[in-house]
Amino acid sequence: QVQLVESGGGLVQAGGSLRLSCVASGRTFSKSVMGWFRQAPGKEREFVAAISRFGTTTNYADSVKGRFAISRDNAQNTVHLQMNSLKPEDTAVYYCAGDVRYSSIQSVADYWGQGTQVTVSS
Repeated sequence: QVQLVESGGGLVQAGGSLRLSCVASGRTFSKSVMGWFRQAPGKEREFVAAISRFGTTTNYADSVKGRFAISRDNAQNTVHLQMNSLKPEDTAVYYCAGDVRYSSIQSVADYWGQGTQVTVSS
C-alpha cells in the first residue's frame, strides 16, 4: 500500500509563491511516475503536473506552464511542486498522486494523498 502525505499549502496573495511537498512511503518510490492534481470548488479534479521516475521528463497543464515546476528527490521519497506567479484561479485543493498515467486528453493516477489547500487572494 502506498501512502502519500502533502504539505506546504496555505494562503498567498496573487503574484506570490508556494512550494508543495509530498512524502511517499510503502513501495519503491523511484518506480512510480508522480504528479499533482487539483480540484477547485464545484469543479472536477484536474491534472497539474507529472514527472517521470528519474525526473527526466515533466508534463504540465497549459494553465500552469511557465509558472509551476515539478521536481523529485528519489533519495528522500519526495516530490515537490514550486508554484510561482500564483493567480486566484489557482485556488484549489492540491493532491499528490502516484503511478500517474499522463495523456494530453486525460491523466489518471492510482494513488492519492489527502490533499492540501491552496488559496490565492486577489
